[in-house]
Amino acid sequence: MDPRLKAFERLLNIMDDLREKCPWDREQTMESLRHLTIEETYELGDAILNNDLDEVKKELGDLALHIVFYAKIGTEKGAFDMADVLNGICEKLINRHPHIYGDVVADTPEKVKQNWEQIKLKEGRKSVLEGVPKGLPSLVKAQRIQDKAAGVGFDWETTEQVWEKVEEELAEMRHEVAVNDKDKTEQEMGDVFFALVNYARFVGVNPEDALERTNKKFINRFKFMEDEIKLVGKNMQDMTLTELDEFWNKAKAKGI
Repeated sequence: MDPRLKAFERLLNIMDDLREKCPWDREQTMESLRHLTIEETYELGDAILNNDLDEVKKELGDLALHIVFYAKIGTEKGAFDMADVLNGICEKLINRHPHIYGDVVADTPEKVKQNWEQIKLKEGRKSVLEGVPKGLPSLVKAQRIQDKAAGVGFDWETTEQVWEKVEEELAEMRHEVAVNDKDKTEQEMGDVFFALVNYARFVGVNPEDALERTNKKFINRFKFMEDEIKLVGKNMQDMTLTELDEFWNKAKAKGI
């Protein structure tokens, strides 16, 4: 037997045992697992950003367990089983890759994405944007909205046009800040973020990854500051911004 199939069968059998014999596993529902699945997904994302392949492997295992767990519950409800789940995704992949399994020509990633959106509409979706989950974080949602709109040709033509839009939105936001209109400032700031996400897409940067890398960099530098300040016997709250900047620049100089 293929070792991959053998390993998957082993996981399915373990899931059967856990569901029958473990008090914790036995009481779980799809609803109780939901937040744990989200947490595992974010942990996988962290491992990918850290380029920790060993941790990626572990987190993929955790997600595989969750998928098997949901399928087990689905079986108990008489709704679906693991075979239904896997056959469903196989059929979807075949249907959405007619350039592989049919006679459609799509020789660029952009053409493939355009085909996907057209196929999804033929599958019964009333809007291209229906495929964007409502619960996505706003930054990720903005990127997915723009990807899907671009997939049907609603997009800018050049990177320069997108940057001009960013500058236009920045100017409008600064105006609302100047006149102290809080509601319109919020609206215009949202437009700025949306335009920046668009610009990131055009220059080939994932905005969620970019922001998370900056978050991690700030955390590491700030923790370095805290440690260094403790070593000299000072308290951050009693220091001036100029003094704090010296420690911040020290962290930057060390490549933190």
